[in-house]
Amino acid sequence: MEEALIAPCGMNCNVCAGYLAFQNRVKDKGTKMPSCTGCRPRDKKCAFLKKRCARLLNHELQYCYECPDYPCPRLAHIDRRYRNFFRMSLLENLEFIREKGIAPFLEKEAAKWRCPECGDVICCHNGLCFKCGLEGLKNKKKRYRWEDD
Repeated sequence: MEEALIAPCGMNCNVCAGYLAFQNRVKDKGTKMPSCTGCRPRDKKCAFLKKRCARLLNHELQYCYECPDYPCPRLAHIDRRYRNFFRMSLLENLEFIREKGIAPFLEKEAAKWRCPECGDVICCHNGLCFKCGLEGLKNKKKRYRWEDD
């Protein structure tokens, strides 16, 4: 888990389908999927909040919890979606980082998202490992849903 891949909104890009597609070069392996190098590495601040947050755009904040308007309605909406579909809470992530720091957060995330088969990372968007579960991803009709949802 890389600290640079924790977005201001609390999204852990280390476990994002776009980042895992990039990291595992799934296009080269016959799986068509959008890929991404992460919000911070691309200097995009946050893919979810995009250009809607002047504080992020002006480098006034490292994480959204530092904002006097935290949580803003847009962040609260994204958090609800991630809680419902992807087994993750951006607000819980931010609270953990605020209370305990980034290093303990990265340790917790590494354990939470570790593939039980190969030890690599499973994706928060579908529960699949892009290293050992690529065939399952190729055959999946809804690539951004968990099988039991």
